[in-house]
Amino acid sequence: MERECMEFDVVIVGAGPAGLACAIHLKQLASQNDTELSVCIIEKGAEVGAHILSGAVFETRALDELIPDWRSLNAPVNNPVQQDGFIYLTTQYNHLNIPPFLTPATLHNNEENHIISLGLLCQWLAEQAERLGVEIFPGFAAQHVLYSDTGAVVGVCTSDMGLDKQGKQKSTFEAGIELKGKYTIFAEGARGHLGKELIHRFKLDQGKQPQHYALGFKEVWQLPDEQPHYAKGKVIHGVGWPLHDSKTTGGTFVYHLDNHQIAVGLIVDLNYTNPHLSPFDEFQRLKHHPAIAKYLHDGERISFGARAIAKGGLRSLPKQQFPGGLLIGCDAGTLNMGKIKGTHTAMKSGMLSAEAVYQQLAKGCAHNEADYQTLFEASWLHQELSDTQNFGANLHRFGEP
Repeated sequence: MERECMEFDVVIVGAGPAGLACAIHLKQLASQNDTELSVCIIEKGAEVGAHILSGAVFETRALDELIPDWRSLNAPVNNPVQQDGFIYLTTQYNHLNIPPFLTPATLHNNEENHIISLGLLCQWLAEQAERLGVEIFPGFAAQHVLYSDTGAVVGVCTSDMGLDKQGKQKSTFEAGIELKGKYTIFAEGARGHLGKELIHRFKLDQGKQPQHYALGFKEVWQLPDEQPHYAKGKVIHGVGWPLHDSKTTGGTFVYHLDNHQIAVGLIVDLNYTNPHLSPFDEFQRLKHHPAIAKYLHDGERISFGARAIAKGGLRSLPKQQFPGGLLIGCDAGTLNMGKIKGTHTAMKSGMLSAEAVYQQLAKGCAHNEADYQTLFEASWLHQELSDTQNFGANLHRFGEP
């Protein structure tokens, strides 16, 4: 099939925190060295942020490095943590408030962390990227990877449009476009279908522990102005009921955003042994627990969703570099489960990938294997993931009989 082809220096798949940070930093490096660099991002959502589950506690460390003047640029990061709590739900009616000295240090949050809408942050980052000359194409999903005769990645092809249920062309058919780049960065998010293909093809997980996965549910609720339990800037994390036995692990969270909104969620590790357990139904039960229900009283659910979480950490992190490209952010699994935060780590992985790729482009190379690993091992990202690589096993012992 004849397909339209567009060529760039760098093609990025996914306009999440990792992909956007990568694009911005590539343009920054090009500007600093007075060189031209063409960068494009494709995003499967109808707009940037459409596939982002909003409501997150955000550490600004990577943003401070990427855009130091983000405050004066009106970044939507303006809700510092004011209260921080950790609870143990003992039964469906009772709970214990865990004092700070018994709470894992990595779960402590202070005013340096902000409760944000991650969707709004991605939209803001997209604006910064476009001002630097990055081309962003929302509404285009990458269907498959393009390879050279030598096996190196040379780009991606977007999905064909106008197909019927049998996959046959309708009158509205439009062929996908080939987007070719000297380097292609994959930032699809957890269990991206292209990421899985690349891990298998290049054996990126060889010598690594199997990845650990969880399913995260999240809802955003709009509360009335007079709701007495709403407290802007309040963070609550918890363990226990309804995942109350040692073979069913996970945790809950409640984040108080601004504008009288609350994000509530449940994370269920996908290693549970009960075949009848329904993670969705457990989440519905959770919202009726008195410790959670009081925050939702008289509220209205305005958005909801679920997503996979790659939470194995450093021990399960695959090799991220391969000929012609890199795997970054949650597509690789850079989440720091010890902090229950992944936005700043995803952004840092994007920035490191930009540096690795730019080094190759500055040499006039294309489709080689960029040396991301050296930069990664020398970074605070590697140190942070190393410090918490045993966190999950220790936290899951909390509350066991």
